[in-house]
Amino acid sequence: MTRRKSGHSRSRSSNPSKTHQKKPGAAPAPSTLRVIGGEWRSRKLAFFPAEGLRPTLDRVRETAFNWLAPVMEGADCLDLFAGSGALTFEALSRGAASVHINELNPQVKGTLQSQLDLLKCDPDRYTLTGFNGSAPGVSDITGSFDIIFLDPPFRKDLMENCCQALNALDIFKPNCTIYMESELPLEQLALPANWEVIKQKKAGQTHYGLIKKAV
Repeated sequence: MTRRKSGHSRSRSSNPSKTHQKKPGAAPAPSTLRVIGGEWRSRKLAFFPAEGLRPTLDRVRETAFNWLAPVMEGADCLDLFAGSGALTFEALSRGAASVHINELNPQVKGTLQSQLDLLKCDPDRYTLTGFNGSAPGVSDITGSFDIIFLDPPFRKDLMENCCQALNALDIFKPNCTIYMESELPLEQLALPANWEVIKQKKAGQTHYGLIKKAV
């Protein structure tokens, strides 16, 4: 007599412990951004995906660096909340003489250094620091700048404190240009009285523009 086969097929184990799952506490995989123009155009670079980190959108960078093109070549820049490095890498790629790169998060800062190494960026063209981008941390800034990038994490109430603290420092070269990104329209921010918004646009939830500081 022929035995009937059991209705249970010998399939591979579906035990969830056997599947590939992210280990608790494992470091997140790096994210990537693309340089829009200049020497490193189309290069893809990694950044550490820290909470709240927002790389500047490609279309926003395109507009911002078109605005800054007349003053970018040979400029000394400050990127106070570097994050992904999108603004730093774009500035260096487009001919900035130097960028003071500041990032408080040590993991994000480490990834910035690794990408600068990957690009074989001349160490004389950048300084990488890790102080707090608001008062009193900004008092650690040395040097003076043609362009200052201000793109702090949104909804942390950092922008206004940062601007007031910066305004008290002697870091602005003649005709210095400040680039800013905010979740609020720039005219709604309590900026220093001697700062004037000269260009402004909006992309999605991001308001961005250029500011001049009166002498």
